[in-house]
Amino acid sequence: MNEGVEWALHTCVNLCWIPGQSVTAARLAAFYDLPTAYLNKQLQALARAGILMSTTGPRGGFQLARPPEKITLLDVVVAIDGPEDAFRCQEILRSGPGGQARTNYRKTCLISHSMRQAEMTWRKELSSQSIADIVQSVEHSFPKTPEDTRHWFDTIRT
Repeated sequence: MNEGVEWALHTCVNLCWIPGQSVTAARLAAFYDLPTAYLNKQLQALARAGILMSTTGPRGGFQLARPPEKITLLDVVVAIDGPEDAFRCQEILRSGPGGQARTNYRKTCLISHSMRQAEMTWRKELSSQSIADIVQSVEHSFPKTPEDTRHWFDTIRT
């Protein structure tokens, strides 16, 4: 999983605390001292996935495209990293001693099976948590964070 997933998740959470405002990629990047061009690439991927909406012009920027309850952690991961499986069986058993050319090792290999099962559990867990769930947890554990975030975006100009 690339670091863009972490950046995208934090950005979505921060946008929850400044609803209705479009925020430029430069300001979102400055919040964590991230490279603007690279974060912008992640923001564009989120916009293509319907997680963010992008507006152009002097008041342009990014904001959530749907309620945070409707954005799962898996939605963000897939938007940034793509829908491909994390583990990709290359069927190396076919090349080993006793390998059979006609055997589908993706189905018969116990390692492939175990990795696929673990990934399904991981995806199920990510799909069961929303951005709203994260926001709620942050607000419970760190109650000043929403106010501090709003204050930063209200006062800092980039």
